[in-house]
Amino acid sequence: MSKSISAEKLRLNTRKDNKGWKKWGPYLSERQWGTVREDYSANQDAWNSVTHDMARSIAYRWGEEGIAGISDNKSHICFALAFWNHNDHILKERLFGLTGSESNHGEDVKELYYYLDSTPTHSYMKMLYKYPINSYPYDQLVSESRKRSRLEPEYEILDTGVFDNNEYFDIFIEYSKADEQDILIKITAHNRSKKAAPLTILPTVWFRNTWSWGYENYKYKPMMTGVAKKAIDIDNKNIGHYKLYCENAQELLFCENETNFERLYKVGNASPYCKDGINDYIVDDKKTAINPNNIGTKAAARYTKTIKGGDSYTVRLRLVDHSILEPFGGFEDTMDKRIREGNQFYEEVQQGVENPELLKIQRQAYAGMLWTKQWYYYNINEWIKGDPAMPKPSEYRKYGRNAGWRHMYSANILSMPDKWEYPWFAAWDLAFHTLPLARVDPDFAKRQLAVVLREYYMHPNGQIPAYEWSFSDVNPPVHAWATWKVYEIDKEMNGKGDIAFLEKIFHKLLLNFTWWVNLKDEGGNNIFGGGFLGMDNIGVFDRSATLPTGGRLEQADGTGWMAMYSLNMLRIAVEIALERPVYQDMASKFFEHFLHIAGAMQSLGGDEISLWDEEDQFYYDMLHLPNNNSMLLKIRSMVGLIPLFAVEVLNPEMLEKLPDFRRRVEWVLANRPDLASLISRWYESGKGESRLLAILRGHRMKMIMKRMFDETEFLSDFGIRSLSKYHLEYPYQFRVNGDVLRVDYTPAESTGSMFGGNSNWRGPIWFPMNFLLIDSLMKFQEYYGNDYEVEYPTNSGNMVSIKEAAISISERLINLFTENSEGRRPMYEKYEKMQSDPHFKDLILFNEYFDGDTGKGLGAAHQTGWTGLVAELILSVSKAEKNSFKEAKI
Repeated sequence: MSKSISAEKLRLNTRKDNKGWKKWGPYLSERQWGTVREDYSANQDAWNSVTHDMARSIAYRWGEEGIAGISDNKSHICFALAFWNHNDHILKERLFGLTGSESNHGEDVKELYYYLDSTPTHSYMKMLYKYPINSYPYDQLVSESRKRSRLEPEYEILDTGVFDNNEYFDIFIEYSKADEQDILIKITAHNRSKKAAPLTILPTVWFRNTWSWGYENYKYKPMMTGVAKKAIDIDNKNIGHYKLYCENAQELLFCENETNFERLYKVGNASPYCKDGINDYIVDDKKTAINPNNIGTKAAARYTKTIKGGDSYTVRLRLVDHSILEPFGGFEDTMDKRIREGNQFYEEVQQGVENPELLKIQRQAYAGMLWTKQWYYYNINEWIKGDPAMPKPSEYRKYGRNAGWRHMYSANILSMPDKWEYPWFAAWDLAFHTLPLARVDPDFAKRQLAVVLREYYMHPNGQIPAYEWSFSDVNPPVHAWATWKVYEIDKEMNGKGDIAFLEKIFHKLLLNFTWWVNLKDEGGNNIFGGGFLGMDNIGVFDRSATLPTGGRLEQADGTGWMAMYSLNMLRIAVEIALERPVYQDMASKFFEHFLHIAGAMQSLGGDEISLWDEEDQFYYDMLHLPNNNSMLLKIRSMVGLIPLFAVEVLNPEMLEKLPDFRRRVEWVLANRPDLASLISRWYESGKGESRLLAILRGHRMKMIMKRMFDETEFLSDFGIRSLSKYHLEYPYQFRVNGDVLRVDYTPAESTGSMFGGNSNWRGPIWFPMNFLLIDSLMKFQEYYGNDYEVEYPTNSGNMVSIKEAAISISERLINLFTENSEGRRPMYEKYEKMQSDPHFKDLILFNEYFDGDTGKGLGAAHQTGWTGLVAELILSVSKAEKNSFKEAKI
């Protein structure tokens, strides 16, 4: 008897784009202020162009923000929550955080909020926001952070004491769809203190401002009107007619989503009811700030309640595209039904995971991935030119940031790295997001990879845009790898591979690969630069800037990435060729690319010059100076591990089906023995007669693994460090122009200002790189099998298979989130409230990176994006443990 398909999976199969059940979702940003899009300053100072203080009064041009917000798939209609604890000087309409200049370690959100659940169609979603009963410590967070040096940790919201004595509200926000255009909304506020406290809840709905910029096609201004205290009529010709039913609202408040020019710029307003009107009415009791006629483009329902200590208060609303006589009839039944359907869906997704704690962590990882979708709108040509009804931007904009990307026009639902700290497009982050997303929504994951390669994203020269602050920066070429991984996950889940998807992506990646070959191989010798490559301060100097020494840099990581890229493209071409033999030529092309890169990494211009250092048995970057001298920059960093990523295994069955490719491979190897000798074991058969393609030959592979598995170097209790701990005792020093530049082992936040100082690659643990290392180790295992053993950890005398080492690294990464023998989660380190308080201890954050020694979570606190890869690790470790148990029984 066939297994029944869950209701949520049926909904997913009904529509494969962001319409239907996906038309409404968590597509609202959590921060629009301080973004490049909204920056119209002359000096490109995005953080001060629009500040948090200005945000409540300025109408945004390119998007909207809110707390626990939702919108339609073009953000025409936006809905979010605002709160007031009757002590703050402003409404809590948006999350607060520090700019780079205010904090000692770069921009940082200073709030406590958690994504708890979401189905992929957003038929059910749940989020938690923790709001202090007493005044929110805005000034304290700024002043104390400014006092701290870069050598001190960040000053966090829990450090202020505002959550001591449990004087806060736990506010749960739930969304449940009765139908595609019918959304039930439930807000439940729990007073966690022992004393009664007032709380005002303001569910707020508004139109994104499309009418103020002077375009003929967008002169139409939509309208909302109040229906007694029961409902808000929402009429927008771009999306249709809706009603927001508000159960037992005390009053409805209306203003305009338009800038308060008087407050910000001391000039007259077009309307007396500006964007901040509801704030001024509630907090300052300014009666004239809202429209007495109950009309406008922004509206809120007011619910004020004094909640007894330990009690809760619930508000219910319904946003729907038709009229309903009894809008709250069957409300709870529908909510419960969607929760059950979500549980049924995840039971299938999480098959193989049996540990209850891991199930919860994985479920929250998926929730974070799904909540951090965002409608991302950025038309760079219009942004550079300016809008007809607005003052013209600075002339410098034509030559400044992103000026070479006028073709780029994004108006898509994208997976964000973090909707507060990184609420903008970031290409290499996105590639990693697609793996866990593919487990819950393969079609969405595939579209994410496709969209960044579309002609309105990719530069005409083939470059993939990097990230909003500088699309011209160079990120690691991981999209072919991600494409293959998503293809494999989709095939595993659905029983058949999507060859059409592979072929579509492959053609676009060809353009990008050619860009790399033409522009980043400066010496024409198959050794690549790349500059930044996403790893902010990994080097002794800023690799994306002009070198202070002059000359050029040839990067072990840039070259390793390109070798990996070649093998990824080879693997994709081989898979397509199994159905479409003409692609055998493409497979041959990338095989030869890989050979030439492998040869170049071995030796440059003779045996005396190489990126491989025989003395240290490690890969380093090479600096070529203007005087024709060259030197290796001997920093033991992730840069030297990246050549491990260039590994692929081809099985004999596959080769037998591709005779043209096989003949070409054998001809090249026979006629270029110099290249054949540089790759690992093509002629030697491995496990199951498979063939291995890898930069690292047996000895070098062993040496790299030996250093990587050394607990005094790269191996931490919580994964692989980005810099060897060797540099704690022996910092790397480089002298230039009378200065000494140093690279120290720095396991936590950055102690310097390079790239803003808000991330650090000089010692912490980063999930994406760890995941790539684990993936590469498993490919080596596929070839060598269980008979090949490595010492793990180094100098322990413990011999294990490569697979067992990979699983152990996975477990160390997972241990960041799980309770240890003392009942403490390493990621929360010193914060006792997060470790033991029953209302905190099971809530998981997914930080940007982690302390290389303690495991403390660092950087962006909600970067579920690539740290959400822990969901994949939990699945793979659980399966490995189950298989080991079966083997032991046999």
